[in-house]
Amino acid sequence: MFRKEVKPVDDLVRQYLRFTGLETPLLQRRLIDAWPEVTGPTVAKYTQQRFIHNQTLCVKITNAALRAELSMMRTQLVKRLNEHIGSQVIADVRLF
Repeated sequence: MFRKEVKPVDDLVRQYLRFTGLETPLLQRRLIDAWPEVTGPTVAKYTQQRFIHNQTLCVKITNAALRAELSMMRTQLVKRLNEHIGSQVIADVRLF
């Protein structure tokens, strides 16, 4: 009797996404969607736009005091967001 190599479905899906070039956009979308969850409802209330450009998460914050406070926490935000996704998606956060 021959034994076939059995792989878990999640490994096959991950391999397919990587092969088709969809893994990075999917991880980027997950990270953008995780912003309110990681930063909390107060920060999410003052957030208008979020997008990723050249491994930098760009976020528009409408409150100047909050923007200044978050800019001092940029490295912590990068670390927490990447840990939440489980992959190194961004290298920096730019607040405007």
